[in-house]
Amino acid sequence: MSDTAEIAESERRGTGEPAPVPASRRPSLWRGVLPAVLGVAGFVWATLSLRGEGWVQLAAVLVSVALMYSGASALARRRFGDSFDLIAWLCVVWLVVLTLAAVFAPLLPLPEHQDVSTTFGEATMARPDLTTDHPLGTNNFGLDLLARAIYGSRASLVVSIAAVVIGLVVGGALGIAAGYFRKGVDVVSGILTNSLLAVPPLVLLIALAAVLEPNLRNLAFALSLLALPSMIRMARASTLTFVQREFVLAGKAMGASNLRIMVRELLPNVLLPLLSYAMVVVSVLIVAEASLSFLGLGIQPPEPSWGNMIAEGEGTTFERHPHIVLVPGFFVFMTVFAFNMLGEKARKRFDPRQAKI
Repeated sequence: MSDTAEIAESERRGTGEPAPVPASRRPSLWRGVLPAVLGVAGFVWATLSLRGEGWVQLAAVLVSVALMYSGASALARRRFGDSFDLIAWLCVVWLVVLTLAAVFAPLLPLPEHQDVSTTFGEATMARPDLTTDHPLGTNNFGLDLLARAIYGSRASLVVSIAAVVIGLVVGGALGIAAGYFRKGVDVVSGILTNSLLAVPPLVLLIALAAVLEPNLRNLAFALSLLALPSMIRMARASTLTFVQREFVLAGKAMGASNLRIMVRELLPNVLLPLLSYAMVVVSVLIVAEASLSFLGLGIQPPEPSWGNMIAEGEGTTFERHPHIVLVPGFFVFMTVFAFNMLGEKARKRFDPRQAKI
């Protein structure tokens, strides 16, 4: 390597820009194109030629998707380098598509998802078939599972995100105050946090669900109590990291009020780690909301929720028609996986304590 190339390489590393991948180390073009083409061809063949085959069609579709992913991953590494994370981008796509589908669900041409009277007399328990009006099948009342999963995502996302927002605002304020003032404020926040952590989460949720009416607002409030302790501890720990920094000490020396220092100096630095951690908490609360609905303590049928959709397939129904459980379970798994993946990546980037690991 010449002196000019070495200087350019050192400057690139200093700015954090990834070094280009040598042409000899890049994946072959055919390693990406061939699996991608085979995957697309297999998907089209499975959709058109295996019409009405049910699980055989689904298995062929999954193999085709795996081939498409393998090809796309190789092409992405060839173009952007080995550091390119295709799974993270697919998680972003999943969450964006799911959110848009949930928001615009009333405008989409979806079959009936709630009113049983409109499906009375129709064939029930339709198997998944991508070429029919019910690509993911129907439940035991003839209601379309794809439509119910999309409408169910509205309840899960609204409840979990609202609970995280409540925990973020309240827990962030208490954590910053505890880390900044210490002494009595720290003791009080510690007692509150330990009291909430002393009660098993499921027992706490069941107790609140037995007292409160099962609607979105009350569920969000109940789930926010699960997010509150971790938010307080995260905000307090991040505040302790920044409270002795020069910009905070300079603000005190200039006579700035405590409120101004906490809002103008500490909050912007504490907020990014909190937001990244909030994405992980959202995934936990999605599972908690689904658990409550599965037990009959959350969203009540016929209004769809991923939890009560899974409950519809319990017992002997699952043995004969497992898709009733697998469809909402797939939506729960993909959404929780996406939030966890993106949340962990955000924490590694924005949490000052993660930078040392």
